[in-house]
Amino acid sequence: MIDIVPTILEATGIKPPEMVNGIKQNPIEGVSMAYTFDKANASKPSTRKTQYFEMVSNRGIYNDGWYANTTPPVAPWELKAPTLPINEYKWELYNLKEDYSQFNDLAAKMPGKLKEMQGLFAQEAKKYGVLPLDNQAFARAIAPRPSTTAGKTVFTYYGENVGIPTGNAPSILDRSFTITAEVDVPQGGGDGMIVTEGGRWAGYGLYMLKGRPVFTYNLLELLTARWANDGDPPLAPGKHTIVFDFKYDGPGIAKSGTGVLKVDGREVRSLQIPKTIPFLLPPDETFDVGADTRTGVNDLDYQVPFPFNGMIDKLTFNLGPEQLAEADRKKIQEAVARARD
Repeated sequence: MIDIVPTILEATGIKPPEMVNGIKQNPIEGVSMAYTFDKANASKPSTRKTQYFEMVSNRGIYNDGWYANTTPPVAPWELKAPTLPINEYKWELYNLKEDYSQFNDLAAKMPGKLKEMQGLFAQEAKKYGVLPLDNQAFARAIAPRPSTTAGKTVFTYYGENVGIPTGNAPSILDRSFTITAEVDVPQGGGDGMIVTEGGRWAGYGLYMLKGRPVFTYNLLELLTARWANDGDPPLAPGKHTIVFDFKYDGPGIAKSGTGVLKVDGREVRSLQIPKTIPFLLPPDETFDVGADTRTGVNDLDYQVPFPFNGMIDKLTFNLGPEQLAEADRKKIQEAVARARD
């Protein structure tokens, strides 16, 4: 793939810019394939001599007909399987000139050649910014990069504030949390979104519907949990405090939990859900206060943008600690330390 841009640039005679918006550019990686357009070069050896591969610490290195690679220790769909330390992955070695289908593993017979290839991978990985290796798999998908909120546990908002990227929003996944909304309900009853993140495919929303508070949790469309009491009278005009408190049954990922919806200190509804969203909310959605700017989390209750018709005096998120299993956390820390070393 990295050879495509150099090929287009050579074919069109375009030189890559050295500066873009005042920022010096790194040299474009890859080798042009334009020489293959000439029939005279039909039997010419490939100019591609070396290429590294890496994904979630599974590694490969090609060099002049030889290929060395690790074997994925855990299938991608085995979300709770223990992960090997990075330096304990099994390596294989193949001579592609004689064994194009990678049938004959030569690692045990040619340890010297394997060591040479491993050294070449380390050299290429350092050159192209692959290090440090990270095999936390999907766990790293929920780590915001970059973020002004990483490590924060208290978030406070005032009034309407929509379109906040997921990476700069409070993450409620795999932990306990409390949402406290201090609102001013207008005459005729409150209606509209107080706070939401995610949408049709997964997410949550705290809103008022016909004067009554509702919290909806959309578990990947597999389950839609709804905390409300439609038999309660609508909230009277004036100031009210709506709280949704969720206790997560960790440690671990995607565990169950119990939520309690309260209004002015009175419990409206308590409900346990058997599973929770494990890793991340849809990246094409945003965190919205006072309206819902993307898809809705509960189309049966409302249609977007569903703006709140009252006032949000103050909205506060209090997040508990992430509840990874201690054994998993230790393995992750050890693997990262090894990669840095």
